Amino acid sequence: MSKTATAEHDTQAKSGRQTDSGSETLEKPAFAPDRIPAVIEALLLTMDKALAPGKIAEATGMRDHPGVFPKPTQTIEAAIEVLNEDYAKTGRAFRIESVAGGYRIMTLPEFAPAIAAIQGLRESSKLSRAAIETLAIVAYRQPITRVQIETIRGVACGEVLRGLMEKNLVTIVGRAEELGRPLLYGTTKRFLEVFGLAAIKDLPPVNDVFPGLSNLITEQKPASKAIAKDASDPEDSADAADESPESQPTIDETDSGDSA
Repeated sequence: MSKTATAEHDTQAKSGRQTDSGSETLEKPAFAPDRIPAVIEALLLTMDKALAPGKIAEATGMRDHPGVFPKPTQTIEAAIEVLNEDYAKTGRAFRIESVAGGYRIMTLPEFAPAIAAIQGLRESSKLSRAAIETLAIVAYRQPITRVQIETIRGVACGEVLRGLMEKNLVTIVGRAEELGRPLLYGTTKRFLEVFGLAAIKDLPPVNDVFPGLSNLITEQKPASKAIAKDASDPEDSADAADESPESQPTIDETDSGDSA
C-alpha cells in the first residue's frame, strides 16, 4: 500500500465514518447495551421529576447509534423492567414508575408515613377540603370552566383555583366556545407526578384518590366545547402544563369564596 493510500486509510479511521455512505458513525457507543440499565438508573437518581424516554435516549447516546440501538424506546422499557425485577428480588424500597410521560424512581406506598415524618410535613402545607374538592372536580371533569366548578360545589371558588394554580396543580388549558369564552381549567404535569400517574386516563375511581367525593363528581363530561392548547405532542403538552402560574392568564373575577 502506498504512503498516500495509507494516509487516506488512517484519516478515514480517525474520522469514525463509513467510506461508502458516510451516514453512520463507526465509533462505539459511549455505553455498551449491557450497561444501559445502570446508566438509566444513574440518570433517574439525579432527577427530581420524571424523565422522558426521548431524553434518556439522547443522554445515553442511543439515538446516535441506530445500528446498535435500532429501537431506543423498547431498549429503555426492557432495561427498566430488568431494574425493577432486581429491586423486587433484593427487597428495595423503590421502583421505577411511568409518571407524567416519563420515568421516575418512586418509593413504595408502605414507606409514606416514615418519609412524611422525616420531611417534617406540616398541616398547613396540606390542601384544604375546599381545595381537594375543587381539584377532584377539575381532574375528573376537565376541561371545565369556573362556573361549572362552582355549580357543582355550590360556592364561589376563585380563590381556591388561584391557590391550586400557585401550587402548580391546576392550569388554564384554553377557552370554552360559549358566550364570553370563559377560561377552561385542567390539571398539570405536576398533578400527575404528585399522584403517581402516567396520564389522566390512568385516574383510578374517585374514592381511591379523593375519598368521599364520588357523590360530588359524576362521570358525565362538561358540555362545553373547548378551544384548547395543542396537545398533539405528549412531551410538549406536558411541558406546557408545567409552566409557572406567573406565565398563565390570571383569574380576573374576585369573590369571597373559600380558599386553598
